[in-house]
Amino acid sequence: MSTTDDVAHHNHAAERLAKAVHEGHRTIPAERPPLVCKPQKVESWRIFKIMSEFIEGFDIIRRYGLGVSFFGSARASLDDDVYKHAEELASRLAKRGFAVVTGGSSGIMQAANKGAFEVGGDSVGLNINLPQVQHYNPYLTEKFGFDHFFVRKVMLTFASEVYVYFPGGFGTLDEFFEIVTLVQTKKIRKVPIVLFGKSYWEPLLAFIEKTLYQERATIDKNDMDLYVLVDSVDEAYEYIIANVSC
Repeated sequence: MSTTDDVAHHNHAAERLAKAVHEGHRTIPAERPPLVCKPQKVESWRIFKIMSEFIEGFDIIRRYGLGVSFFGSARASLDDDVYKHAEELASRLAKRGFAVVTGGSSGIMQAANKGAFEVGGDSVGLNINLPQVQHYNPYLTEKFGFDHFFVRKVMLTFASEVYVYFPGGFGTLDEFFEIVTLVQTKKIRKVPIVLFGKSYWEPLLAFIEKTLYQERATIDKNDMDLYVLVDSVDEAYEYIIANVSC
């Protein structure tokens, strides 16, 4: 596609988007049905809602300089030390000027937000609106709730210069593989990716090395250098301070 054609294509797309957003603002239904099947027509109200979430999300994250995103289980099912480590690491990073960003809910997220909040740091919660209500934790200096997981993931991806993963469930693993894939494919620059807790992460990392790399060759050897495994707050803190590039 030539430069002229490219400009014309983008102008046409911008006109269609502006029309859809304008129409969508007027037609948001009282009850918003989930997107289950491929829609048979463009749902202007859905486009408007998605765009408004992107705008508000980017407006929030632009306010902060250095950021560190914490991921981990929302449940109170881990050893007490895990939550204490998340709180301590967040506290130490907040004192160094990092805004601490989490999903804004309970568990590891609350521990990290608490660590930042109690030392006077920026403590941000980017939550997701779910049928089973997911409450905000009380240690946030700023918060926002998204209706769309993919918009929230974009915000969490662009919010920080460091990503720390504590033990968690599907959501934590999803966020880990999302960031690793974006760095691997050079869609975002290389950033510190820290996996906290050897007993939790070693089985997964062994699977990655043995099955993905050695047996199947579905990744390169240097792909396993995109993240670091630590087992203490000191290790995590020192690695982050030494490797953050902004």
